[in-house]
Amino acid sequence: MRIVFLGPPGAGKGTQAKLICEEYNIPHISPGDILRQAKKNETVLGLKAKSYMDQGLLVPDDIILGIIEERLKQEDCKTGYVLDGFPRTIYQANALEDMLKGLDTDIAYILSLELSEKELVKRLGGRRVCEDCGQEFHIEFKPPKQPDICDNCGGNLIQRSDASACAIEKRFSEYKEKTSPLIEYYNRPGRKFYSISADTGIQEVFASIKRVLEAD
Repeated sequence: MRIVFLGPPGAGKGTQAKLICEEYNIPHISPGDILRQAKKNETVLGLKAKSYMDQGLLVPDDIILGIIEERLKQEDCKTGYVLDGFPRTIYQANALEDMLKGLDTDIAYILSLELSEKELVKRLGGRRVCEDCGQEFHIEFKPPKQPDICDNCGGNLIQRSDASACAIEKRFSEYKEKTSPLIEYYNRPGRKFYSISADTGIQEVFASIKRVLEAD
């Protein structure tokens, strides 16, 4: 069961990916996570990535692709995996296809979580995080017991810089420009591409995904 998740920021890709991985016992592969792990382990590619990350620069595609390939070759990926946050561009998608051909495998499902821009702003704009312990809340969907106070440690809750109205607009514009073309790329004959509404609750979305995955 090899899955690629698509969808705008705030659609719940990370949340749904973790639920799928727990349900089907497959690894969750996120570029950010494996970049940090490669950096921590000081692999050759990890050290190259570190030189960019330490300067606050974007890690080049060739390094990201190399680290993704290293991860997909690991034993736990033989039964499947969920790719969350990758690919993000047509170039990366083409490179992934070439990579998988070399591994004599392919993506089984492409799941595109659909969310309106209005709902996106509502979700991202309402997020709050504890500046002490990192616990996350949402003013509507997961409110703290006391306004602006963390239930876990009593620290102050703040709005992340990427959750401001200006930042959300920029993130959504970038998604439409660079990542949304992947929908057309993957939604073609021979592909198991599915659009799934992310406007409902977490468990409702997960149930929709399970119906797709278990229909075969």
